[in-house]
Amino acid sequence: MKKMLIMKIIFLVWMLVSLVPAWANFLAGEDAYLREDYDRALEEWRPLAKRGNVEAQNMLGYMYRYGQGVPQDFEQARHWYRLAADQGHARAQNNLGAMYRQGLGIPQDYVEALRWFRRAAEQGNGGAQNHLGLMYFEGEGIAKDEIEAYKWAYLSAEQGVEPAMMAVKFLEQELSPEQIQEAKRLAKEWSPKGEEVTL
Repeated sequence: MKKMLIMKIIFLVWMLVSLVPAWANFLAGEDAYLREDYDRALEEWRPLAKRGNVEAQNMLGYMYRYGQGVPQDFEQARHWYRLAADQGHARAQNNLGAMYRQGLGIPQDYVEALRWFRRAAEQGNGGAQNHLGLMYFEGEGIAKDEIEAYKWAYLSAEQGVEPAMMAVKFLEQELSPEQIQEAKRLAKEWSPKGEEVTL
């Protein structure tokens, strides 16, 4: 029993020591990115992304999507987003959902977009909650449901997401007081499932 505990402690220390350089490299990439030194950001993030770092994978996806330091390439963007999204990274799931919803480099697919937005929204991602609300309002990939639309927009607006705040104001003009009350009740009863656990 004592030997098992010692082995666990050694493993945890090893994990922490190995993560420190990776985090430092990610921060160096982030610093370069914020200075718009995209070549340096790629130099820092690409090796991390290849080793499975979800933050670096998401950022590579973002850079390919918008052509920052690389030619715009939706296929590469989707590849990197998907690697991070499959590991439960909520921002990458939201970004991947947006690509499917907009049909960027792929056929537009509302059902697939909805699936990725829902996974991110359930983790509490405000951007995905806003997208999910919009899809319920428009009836994209799911039956139109204004109460669900308001619920998700309200949850997103509570996090300060500006488009969601505007959506809430718009929906308050469209829905009855009873519908708004029901949507707010559902929002208050909702709680995030937390980060996805992947094996």
